[in-house]
Amino acid sequence: MTKTRKAVRRSMSHRRIITRSISRRSIRRRRISLFRARKKRISVVKCHSNPVISVIIPVMNERRTLQRVIREAGKVHPQSEIIVIANGCTDGSARLARRLGVHVYEYPEPLGHDVPRAVGARMAKGEVLLFIDGDMIVPAEDLRLFVRHILSGGDIALNSYSGPVHSRQTHPVVSAKHTLNMLLERPDLKGASLTAVPHALSRRAAEMLGADLLSNPPLALAQAVLKGIEVTPVHEVNAGRLNRSRRRAGQDDLLIPLLVGDHMEAIGLILENRGLRGGFSDLERIREKAR
Repeated sequence: MTKTRKAVRRSMSHRRIITRSISRRSIRRRRISLFRARKKRISVVKCHSNPVISVIIPVMNERRTLQRVIREAGKVHPQSEIIVIANGCTDGSARLARRLGVHVYEYPEPLGHDVPRAVGARMAKGEVLLFIDGDMIVPAEDLRLFVRHILSGGDIALNSYSGPVHSRQTHPVVSAKHTLNMLLERPDLKGASLTAVPHALSRRAAEMLGADLLSNPPLALAQAVLKGIEVTPVHEVNAGRLNRSRRRAGQDDLLIPLLVGDHMEAIGLILENRGLRGGFSDLERIREKAR
């Protein structure tokens, strides 16, 4: 092999080494820039020290959607606080929420359905309590409608979503909601309920009901109507479409008996207050004759 060929090969080998080195450096730079861009994308939300609005977000392993949920919540009102109740989280949801600058109350074990709402209500300082979920990304313009109703003097602003009422087989929880509202003599509510988010309460309504009662939304709704607290279906957000199912294929939905049981408690409260027939007439039946 001539000296010229050797020199050419050495030169080509040297170029390959330089090219690999440049390629590795560029990949490293690209990774660093992507990491920095990702960090920049986490926009910190500033919680107001004297909030008008308290946004309460129960969270259990919802890191995938949490940043977008908080981002929308942060646009609702300039004088607001965001409260995340992280319970039973193992995916870093609580850590992400802290990085986003919101108030985080963390519990290592799951608190159970709707209990985080009651915990958040107890921590809230605002005059309006807006309840949303960590896995439902609701645009700020929708959330503002619930807040606006309370700020204009309302007490309870419900999501007017009534559930899938035109299906061949009615879902038991949808049926329970409609039944409860009929027994409350509020057929105008249809299937609207404190079970569905978003919804909002005034500070006055929250104090009249008590934070603990919010762990059973149907019972809280029944108590509100019985106490004469103003309840209005304000705006429809399709919670059924937005709310992801936690049930695995082949499993029973454990929430169905829980939620139906909540409605049974609410019906029990109506019977306690209005008698065994819930205030409905017996017309002119002379029941003694049947004995």
